[in-house]
Amino acid sequence: MPTTARKPLLALVGALVLTAALSSCAAGSTAATGDDDASTATRYAADADTLVFGVVPDSVDTETNYQPLMDYIAQETGKEVEYHESTDYAALIEASVAGKVDVASFSGFTYVTAKNNGAEITPISSIITAEGQEPGYYSEAIVPKGSDITAIDGFAGKKVCFVDPSSTSGYLFPSYELLQADIDPTKDVTPVFAGKHDVSVQKVAAGTECEAGFAEDSEVEKSDDVEVVGRTMVPGAPIVVSDTLPTDEKQALTTALADVTIDDIIAAGVESADSDGFRSVFYATKPVDDEYYDLIRDICETTKSSTCQA
Repeated sequence: MPTTARKPLLALVGALVLTAALSSCAAGSTAATGDDDASTATRYAADADTLVFGVVPDSVDTETNYQPLMDYIAQETGKEVEYHESTDYAALIEASVAGKVDVASFSGFTYVTAKNNGAEITPISSIITAEGQEPGYYSEAIVPKGSDITAIDGFAGKKVCFVDPSSTSGYLFPSYELLQADIDPTKDVTPVFAGKHDVSVQKVAAGTECEAGFAEDSEVEKSDDVEVVGRTMVPGAPIVVSDTLPTDEKQALTTALADVTIDDIIAAGVESADSDGFRSVFYATKPVDDEYYDLIRDICETTKSSTCQA
């Protein structure tokens, strides 16, 4: 056993060991920020060599569609980019609140809900799919081809396909549109949650499980078996970064993703971007900020949707 006289020396050695251990942690999942509040620790979803990219699968091609963008992030940051597919919007919200994603592609509604629930994330950009576009897309009300329903007010009393309770274009905006037509989305229709936009389109096209429904325009236009009877513009889905990343990491991601075109990505050497599949879902990113999503907050207030609340 050490003597009392040796305790100060051992305490000093212990302090040095602790300091070394803390320094080692800086290369792992947590680290001191350096230029921020000394009491604040940066955190990675996995480790300092990896960026976890979170998405919700909107179609069977989701991972394929995002791979060129993930390859570009890897090239620009020097990090390995790990694909994280949440089972649904609620799971992505939970992952962001728990700090399990470093970068993510949210819907506008999911982003607002995640922020309401304490997620430390910031929107940096939104994807556009054609030159000259501004961020944004359409939530479309659809019916089977040849249906007697010609407008959204005909949805009353019908079996209506939504995407997910936390989907912007697949539930929040449809709920608002139904309320505008004096239809309570929880009482005046029979809601069916399809889980994905393409599945919502398929179920409406079949006309059995769903007699009408909603989905985003990019999936609706792929089907010749549905007709659009209403549409409303939705704020563009954000790409977000975690606020807990080191400042230089956040700046690198913002620089890389805030305003980049597909041609920029291809020129950077990402060969996977030069494909018809990627061109169909990506032309460029345009910068957005938190204020851009105030419309969604207003609609949350109008619809009183429980999923908007913290």
